[in-house]
Amino acid sequence: MTTGTRKREAPTVPGRLPLIGHTPAMLRQRLAFTAKLRSHGDLVRVWLGPLPVHFATTPELVHQVLSGPGEKFRKGLLVDKLRRAFGNGLVSTDGEFHRRQRRMIQPALRQPALERHAAVMTESAADLVDSWRPGQPLRFDRVVQDFTIGVVGRTLFSTDFDPRVSAEIRRHTSTMLRLGVVRALAPGPLALPVNRRFDDAVARVHRVVDDIVAHRRTDRADLLSTLVEARDEHGLPMNARQVRDEVVTLLVAGSETTGVALSWLFHELAANPDVADRVHDEVDEVVGRRPATLADVPELRYTRRVITEVLRKYPLWIMMRRTGADVTLGGVDLPAGADVAFSPHALHHDPLSHPAPERFDPDRWSPDRAARVPRGAYVPFAGGLHHCPGHQFAQYELAIATATIAARWRLVPVPGTPVRPKVVGLIHPDRLPMTAVPRSH
Repeated sequence: MTTGTRKREAPTVPGRLPLIGHTPAMLRQRLAFTAKLRSHGDLVRVWLGPLPVHFATTPELVHQVLSGPGEKFRKGLLVDKLRRAFGNGLVSTDGEFHRRQRRMIQPALRQPALERHAAVMTESAADLVDSWRPGQPLRFDRVVQDFTIGVVGRTLFSTDFDPRVSAEIRRHTSTMLRLGVVRALAPGPLALPVNRRFDDAVARVHRVVDDIVAHRRTDRADLLSTLVEARDEHGLPMNARQVRDEVVTLLVAGSETTGVALSWLFHELAANPDVADRVHDEVDEVVGRRPATLADVPELRYTRRVITEVLRKYPLWIMMRRTGADVTLGGVDLPAGADVAFSPHALHHDPLSHPAPERFDPDRWSPDRAARVPRGAYVPFAGGLHHCPGHQFAQYELAIATATIAARWRLVPVPGTPVRPKVVGLIHPDRLPMTAVPRSH
């Protein structure tokens, strides 16, 4: 008599509850939950209600997920739950359609288009620092979120957003992303209480975008015109719904992450005066008191290390994928349709890859030290076929805004108001009140 060899299975993380699985613990503990997954194995199973999700916990496995062929790892559950918001935008599509859209959009996010976008960043940053007064209290997280929405709005539509429109988008985008994550982690009946609020937020963002698109001027060389005029390899344009989906994707993805990063960057400068002094010294040498430009970015070497360290310390909480074919991951055979996840935050705070991960240390990105970081251990923009196409746009905007602000101002925390991380999909500061203090040169 012969017996078959039992296939290896990933271990299930302790604490699974009947029917609801690990969902309550994951939503309650969030960063702590994903941080401890590696102690249970390189690939482990977490149950979201009745749904098993395989979590990759090592850089090697995450690199395999992100860099594998497109037919093996596709967009996953989190994107499914956000598709109501982004439709068939670039962030939520796969396969040949994704490649078609990426090819059509890519020219708008490459040189020389990026040079035009960078000019908008410089002008917007100059307007921002000119608007402050010495000693002015700022709700800095909201200020920079409005700034990044305005930059994307001007590159999309060649015009400033009305402040009320910016506030409407900021408010409902935050709700949309937060509830989208809850919907993904609490599938089925557990998500029903948030669905109506999620749908309402999506509808409001779509109405704002539809109104702007409907009243746009057609004589502008802006990003929206690039989308409307783009043609695929067969000479076919995007339809109106597809244009709307891409606009929403660019507007949300291009503003939310950058605004959060700018918030944390100036929080860290305030908390680390030695780092702030080095940034100010570099900015004084490269930029002086004028607004920073694209030409300055290559010379802002230390400032760019600071940006890289912010993106390490405050990345996305989780990303999800789904197998598009049978794959073997970490010695475990996964069938097509299996949900796979990983935590950029856990990877970025793993002391095996990033010594003393809680310390804000821009010098860990000096060339010699950065070369020792394993592949898959630093993934702020994902990777592979679904590497964020706007990563260069975001990095230019962060560098130009940081240098322009630092040339003129120090942002000082308001005493007695501790800042705590608020974990959605992104990690936001719960509040960030700061006072604008002019620099003396």
